[in-house]
Amino acid sequence: MRNRLLYTIIMFVLCACVQARELSWNWWPTGIREGVSASCDTLRYDLGVKAVASSGKYAPFWLQSNTNGDVSSSPYSANLCVGIYKDAVHPERWWDYDFSIQLTGRVQSPIPESAFAIQQHTATGYFNQLYAHVRLYLFDITVGIKPLIYETQDTALSMGSMVFSGNSQPLPRVTIGIDKFVPFPGCYGYFELKGGLTHAWMPDNVYMKGSFVHHKFAAVRLGGRLPVNVSYEFHHAAQWGGISPEYGDIGSDFRSFVNVLMARSGGVMSNDQLNAQGNHVGSQQLVLTGKGEGWQLYAYWQNFFEDNFAFLGNGQNIADGLWGIGFKQTHWPFIQGFTYEFMNTTDQSGPWHDRDGLCYAGYDSYYRNGVFRNGWNYWYRSMGTPFITSPLYNSDGTIYTLNSRVMVHHVGVRGEIYGFQYRVLASHARNYGNDVTSRALTSYNTALLLEVRKHVEQAWGLDFGVRLAGDFGTQWGNQFGALLTISKQGIITQW
Repeated sequence: MRNRLLYTIIMFVLCACVQARELSWNWWPTGIREGVSASCDTLRYDLGVKAVASSGKYAPFWLQSNTNGDVSSSPYSANLCVGIYKDAVHPERWWDYDFSIQLTGRVQSPIPESAFAIQQHTATGYFNQLYAHVRLYLFDITVGIKPLIYETQDTALSMGSMVFSGNSQPLPRVTIGIDKFVPFPGCYGYFELKGGLTHAWMPDNVYMKGSFVHHKFAAVRLGGRLPVNVSYEFHHAAQWGGISPEYGDIGSDFRSFVNVLMARSGGVMSNDQLNAQGNHVGSQQLVLTGKGEGWQLYAYWQNFFEDNFAFLGNGQNIADGLWGIGFKQTHWPFIQGFTYEFMNTTDQSGPWHDRDGLCYAGYDSYYRNGVFRNGWNYWYRSMGTPFITSPLYNSDGTIYTLNSRVMVHHVGVRGEIYGFQYRVLASHARNYGNDVTSRALTSYNTALLLEVRKHVEQAWGLDFGVRLAGDFGTQWGNQFGALLTISKQGIITQW
């Protein structure tokens, strides 16, 4: 399979080179050129309120999931958001910048049975965005609190990626790299790449005090202006450093950072010295895209791993991952985008980690770790897919993930009907706990969402939105809810 894939890529590159003379003479089409930009820099404001009311113990799944932690899990809550921001509007200039400050105040009803203080508070405030980003030629630098976004998946319709999905609040971070695909010199735009390195902080201090998150990614794309593109993307992330209540300082120095960067053993504990220092997760994504004027059709496979890295098709947990298809088009407004995804995490490299003196390296128990007891979660929410159940639902006082073996079918549709923008999400998840002993916890849930938004110029230019959602099944029982939003955007100044 590996040789066949390599042969396909080589033939693709040769075909692209043959057609390069016909389609483009620009040996490095960066889009950056000399001259004065026609676009204006604009400082904008954003004011909004949102309120949630629901019938169950929690707000329905699709009201609160993948909202960057901006909707409470409480059945009754309200947010007031105030923000100012500036977008990057000069892609042709050798430098550009953008920033955003969004402050949110929230009131909510407490969840009495919850063991977590975050669900007991009736009022709180936080920055959902507080960042500055600058692009210097092709390189990007981002500092602050900003969501991590995957370009491939339609973020409005997808269930989210398996490493960072936008389910939890964004981490404060520093990222250096190339955020978007850029052409490699001398390839006429038919070979593109991107990549970056992130250092982030975890100030929630749920279990570990002062821990960090490392994240790096790299991707290549072949095809450029050709009607068919293929891309491969790799992500590696890890929790590391900080003070453990059980082990004390587990290593937060530069040597520990290098160990985490290289995914090699080290640190002060025997577990990290035998394996790799820190709690490591990763994903690989293969994407095939067909495109034309005003439309795009794409298919992708995202493979998740928590053990050693193995190229697509060679890992122990090849049965686990996210498979998706989707399309976008601008010719017909009624259906502008469609996504179907299937996710499986029930294999987890096999049923045994070790048995009869042999190490099988299975029994992965995704998003859990023996040292970082809170696991791959931030403020009790999964940083990856929300279908691996977040600890905020735990009523037994535990802070780790109780349900990581799931099968999910998911569909999303969006469009516009006579000025009303709509979005529909439908998901069916079957849950199998963490291991063989927890199969008794098997449950299922069908989550539905209908969202309608409308800009009304006659009403002071306000934007109105309503989301209706429901859960049906044994995971949380049958529950229904609604979210109402009213917002206003405007211009402060231009230059």
